[in-house]
Amino acid sequence: MKFLSPESPHTLEVSLGERSYPIHVGPGLLGDSRWLAPHLAGRQVMVVTNETVAPFYLETFKQGLPAGLEVRELVLPDGEATKSIESVALIWDALMEAGFNRRCTLVALGGGVIGDMVGYAAASYQRGVAFIQVPTTLLAQVDSSVGGKTGVNHPRGKNMIGAFWQPRVVLADTDTLATLPPRELSAGLAEVIKYGLIRDIDFLSWLEDALPALRGLDAAVLAMAIERSCRIKADIVAEDETEQGVRALLNLGHTFAHAIEAHQGYGHWLHGEAVGTGMLMAATLSNRLGWLSDAEVARTRAILAAADLPLAAPANMGVTDFLDLMRRDKKNLDDQLRLILLRRLGEACVHDATPPALLEALLVDFPRA
Repeated sequence: MKFLSPESPHTLEVSLGERSYPIHVGPGLLGDSRWLAPHLAGRQVMVVTNETVAPFYLETFKQGLPAGLEVRELVLPDGEATKSIESVALIWDALMEAGFNRRCTLVALGGGVIGDMVGYAAASYQRGVAFIQVPTTLLAQVDSSVGGKTGVNHPRGKNMIGAFWQPRVVLADTDTLATLPPRELSAGLAEVIKYGLIRDIDFLSWLEDALPALRGLDAAVLAMAIERSCRIKADIVAEDETEQGVRALLNLGHTFAHAIEAHQGYGHWLHGEAVGTGMLMAATLSNRLGWLSDAEVARTRAILAAADLPLAAPANMGVTDFLDLMRRDKKNLDDQLRLILLRRLGEACVHDATPPALLEALLVDFPRA
C-alpha cells in the first residue's frame, strides 16, 4: 500500500447523487475554515461536543469558523450511557432557545456518541437541518461519522431509535488522535480490522504489519488506515445507503457485540472492544459452519490480540443472556436471527440459517473472562 502524506489532507467522496459529500482526512483541519465554510447551510451554527473533547478542541474549532456567523455551543456529558433521547432533547432545547431556523447547521465535535446524537437531532429538528461530522476518535473517523446512521440507544437494544441522515462533510483531523487514550485507540482499531476481514484481505495483511505503528500513532500509517477504511465504507454506503443488502456486512460481529454492551451496561465495554470480541465469535462460528479454517480463526485472533482487544466474553454473561439480547437485534427479520459471518477472510456474508444448536454450542464454549 502506498502511504499518504501526513502533512496534507486527502479527500474522498461518498457518492449519493445530490446528497454526495466529501471526507477530508489529514492534520490541521479543525482550525482551517476552507474545509468547513462551503458546507454551512446559513449563518446559524450549533457546535455540540462533550466534557472530554471540549477542553482540547472546542476553541480551536470555533477559531477556525468563518467570520460573521451566529455560533452557539452545547457541551454534554461524555460516555455511551448518555446516548439517549434525553440527551438529544437537550440539543433540541438549545436550538429552540437560540431561535435557530431551518438554515442552521449542527456540528458534531467528538466521538461516535456525539456524532450519532447530533445527527439524529439534525434529522428531526424542524424535519431536517444540515449537520457536519468532525470526529475526534479513531472509531468515529473510520466508521460512525461516515454513512448517515444516526440515533440513540434504548434500554432494550443499542441504536434502536434513529434515522438515516447524511452529513454535508466529514472532517477527520488526524491531529486529534494524539490525545486519544490507548483503550479508545484499540477500540477504533477493531473497526479498522473489520474492513479487512469483510472485504479487503490485502488491507488485513497490511494491518498485521502496521499495528505497532498504528498503536504508536505514526501519522502516515494512521492516515493510510483511516483513508482505506473510509474508502471501503464509502463504496458500500454508495451501493446500499439504507442497509437493504450489502451494507449489513459492515455489522460483522455486531450482533454479539450489541448483546454484550446491553448486558454489561452501555459504556462498561467500549463499542470497539465489544466488536472485537464479537468478530472473534463470528469467526469461530464461521469455522464451525465449515467456512473458515482453524488457521484463519487463529489469524483473526492474533490480529485482534495485537490491537489489544478483549478475546473473551464477559464472565457473568450466560447463553440465555446472549440469545435473549441477540433476538432483539434490528437486523433480524420475521423473528429470524441474521448474523454477519465470514466465508473466508476478506469475504463476509449475511447468514440467517444458523442451526440453533450450533449457535448455542458456540456460546457455551466461547471463553469467558
